[in-house]
Amino acid sequence: MEIALIGGGGVRTVFFTKSIIKRSEKIGIDSLVLMDNDEKRLNIITKLCSEAAKEMNSKINIRKTIIIEDAVKNADFIVTTIRVGKEKARANDERIALKYGVLGQETTGAGGFSMAIRTIPVALNYYKLISEINPKAWILNFTNPSGLVTQAARDKGLHKVIGICDAPSELKSQIAAAEKVEYSKLDFEQYGINHLSWTRKVVDSSNNKDVIKNLLQDDRKLEKINALAVFEKDLINMLGVLPNEYLYYYYYREKSIKNILSSNYTRGEYIEKINNEMFYLLEKIDINNKPKEALQIYYKYCNMRENSYMSVETNEDKLNNREKKLELDFEGYAGVALDFIEGINNEKSKEIILSVPNEGAIANMKDDDVVEVTCNIGKSTVKPISIGEVSEETLLLMKQVKLYEKLTIDAVFNKSRKRAYEALMAHPLVGSYSISRSIVDEYLNVNKEYVGVWK
Repeated sequence: MEIALIGGGGVRTVFFTKSIIKRSEKIGIDSLVLMDNDEKRLNIITKLCSEAAKEMNSKINIRKTIIIEDAVKNADFIVTTIRVGKEKARANDERIALKYGVLGQETTGAGGFSMAIRTIPVALNYYKLISEINPKAWILNFTNPSGLVTQAARDKGLHKVIGICDAPSELKSQIAAAEKVEYSKLDFEQYGINHLSWTRKVVDSSNNKDVIKNLLQDDRKLEKINALAVFEKDLINMLGVLPNEYLYYYYYREKSIKNILSSNYTRGEYIEKINNEMFYLLEKIDINNKPKEALQIYYKYCNMRENSYMSVETNEDKLNNREKKLELDFEGYAGVALDFIEGINNEKSKEIILSVPNEGAIANMKDDDVVEVTCNIGKSTVKPISIGEVSEETLLLMKQVKLYEKLTIDAVFNKSRKRAYEALMAHPLVGSYSISRSIVDEYLNVNKEYVGVWK
C-alpha cells in the first residue's frame, strides 16, 4: 500500500512518517511519497524522514517529488496538508485582523477567511486532478481551515474527500491519561463543525462509567487535560458538554484578543520565527553526514512549536511550564489518517471523529453540511452516527458559522467581493459591515498573487 503526503515539506512530516512506520506492518504500508512545491524544504525534510526510518529499522520506501501527478498516480490514500503563502501569510492574516480589533487565528474568524480564500482554489485543483488520474484513492484533508476546505470540495462533487483533525483525538488521549483508561476503551460522541464542536458523551466501555461526570467532580483531573484547562469549570458545567479548545476564541473572545495584543508576537509570528531558524540551521548542517544532529535540531524546534500552542492567546507561558517528548509519542493528524485507513480496509467497524456531510446525523443541519462528528468506519463505508437533537445554543452557533462557510465558498467560486463582505458579516467573531468591508479589501489586496482580482 502506498500513502502520498501533499505538503510533504511541512514541519510535522517527520512525525507523520514515524507514525506511518509504527503501524506499517499492521496496516500493510510499504511506500510513502512526499510531495511539495518547495524543493529546498522537501529535500531537508525527506532526509530527516529517512534518518528517522533508519533509526526505527524500517524498510519502508520513502521517496520525494515536486510533481503532483507523480505523487498521486499510484497512491491508495492521499493526505493533504498544504499552506498557501506559508508562515508569512499566516502572520499577515493575524496582524490585519487585529488592526480592526478582531481575531486573526488561522482557522477561526477573519484569519481563517483569509487562509481559506488562498487555499480553496489550490486544494480543489489538486483534488480534481486526483479524481481524474486516481479516482479510487481516498483523500484525507488536513489542510486548514479543514472543515471549510472539505465543504468546498464536497460542494464541487468530490465525494472521496474526508476532513481530518487531531484536536478530537488529542482530547480523547488526554482524558484517557487523566482517567488512567485505555484509549480504545473510551466511547466518544462528538458533534459540531471543525474547530467548533462539543463532546457530549465519554463512556468507559469496560464499566459503562460516565467519564464526563467523573471529570467534573475532580478538579485535579480536569486541570491535567490541556484541551479543557483553558476553560473555567463553571462554563463547562453550564454547557453540559466538553467544548473543543478552539471554542476558547468564542467564549473568551475579548480575553484572547487582549492577550494577543499585549504580547510581543502573535502565534503566527512566533511560528514563522522558529521555522525560519530551524530551516536555517538545517540548511547549514551536512544532514547526510550528521543526520542525528540534524534530527535533534528538528526535535528541539518542534518541541518549542508545540509547547507554545495557545500560550499567547491564553496568556500562559507554556514554553517554560511544560515539555513534550514529541519524538517519542506524537501522532497527531497521522494517527487519525491511519485509524481511517485501518477502518476503511476492515470488515469490523471503527469509530473515528471526521468531517463529513451531515446526512441527517445532527437534527436541523442540512444533509450536505459538512460537520465534524463521530463516524462508523467499515469496509469501504463512512457513516456519521445519529446525534439527533442538540442544544439550541450550540445549534445556532453551528448554523451561523456554517452560513459564513457557505458564503465564503460562494465568494471564492465567483470571486465576489460582495459575497466576501456578507461572509465575514455573518461570522460571530466579526459581525460588522464596516469591519468586514475593511478587512476583506485588505485581505484581497495582500493576497492578490494567490486569489487574483475580485469584482
